[in-house]
Amino acid sequence: MGEKSLGWLNELPADDLREHLRACNASERFVREMAAKRPYANATDLADTAEAVTMGLRWADVGQALAAHPRIGERPDGDSVEARSSRAEQASMDEADDEIRRALVDGNHEYEARFDHVYLIRAAGRSPAEMLAELERRLSNDEVTERGEVTRQLAEITRLRVERLIQR
Repeated sequence: MGEKSLGWLNELPADDLREHLRACNASERFVREMAAKRPYANATDLADTAEAVTMGLRWADVGQALAAHPRIGERPDGDSVEARSSRAEQASMDEADDEIRRALVDGNHEYEARFDHVYLIRAAGRSPAEMLAELERRLSNDEVTERGEVTRQLAEITRLRVERLIQR
């Protein structure tokens, strides 16, 4: 993560910055808080701040971010930064067998019926079997526990996306 790339982010016009930040986390509160904290001293400061801001979001703000995330196993269309990020993060799904794919589809439906939002997990670095096992485990969570897990996963995803943002 070079300082030149961080300089690029620190110097972006406000509208462009918001667009890039929204692709990392679609919560408008996240975007506002991150933009207000510029300039960032270094890459670690940026990533740590993104994670902390995400962990501090209210549930309504988390819900706004969730609305931009596809289901695990679905490949979003389009050329938006969000769509490209989701496809890259879920690349391991390309290797999933039909049984795991079906189980994830069924599990996604069960999860959404139980919690009323998409199942969110940091897919980067996880196999389809790991994501399925986590889905099955999390189905037994109560709502408060699951909201905490969702927020933690969103913070991990956001951190990774912000780090990639400055690896230009």
